[in-house]
Amino acid sequence: MSTTCVYAGSFDPVTVGHEDIIRRAAKLCDRLLVTVMYNPAKSGCFSVNERMAMLSKVTADIPNVEVDAWNGLMVDYVKKVDADFVVRGIRGVADLESETNLAELNRRLLPGLETVFLLTRPDLACISSSAVREAALFQADLSGFVPPCIQMDVKEHFENR
Repeated sequence: MSTTCVYAGSFDPVTVGHEDIIRRAAKLCDRLLVTVMYNPAKSGCFSVNERMAMLSKVTADIPNVEVDAWNGLMVDYVKKVDADFVVRGIRGVADLESETNLAELNRRLLPGLETVFLLTRPDLACISSSAVREAALFQADLSGFVPPCIQMDVKEHFENR
């Protein structure tokens, strides 16, 4: 039996924390769909295509990972791709509360949908896409914040603003 998992987020941009969750989640399933979601509550810094390109670079060496995008409810995407479960990263108590609420909402929208929570490594818990964007805006060194293969992409994006 083959298992499909969805790891969805804005990935604006992808961080080393995201990469860690992706690599760990890929070990839990046969097929991991890393999906860039359009979130109307957030104004994206990077286009969906830029985010997908960065994710493709970051995951190029993980054979069971596919990068995708979706403009709609995650549960509709899960149904479309016939996923077995979703995975979410938890950085701390605040994430746990909001992600637990989201998991319950998703389960109400799609009965039987399971959410697997992966705890972020403690040394990566302070890293968020918004922190990376702020650091990049002021030309800080992004080593240790975004995967090495996309550091120049992020840096150049902010230099060209």
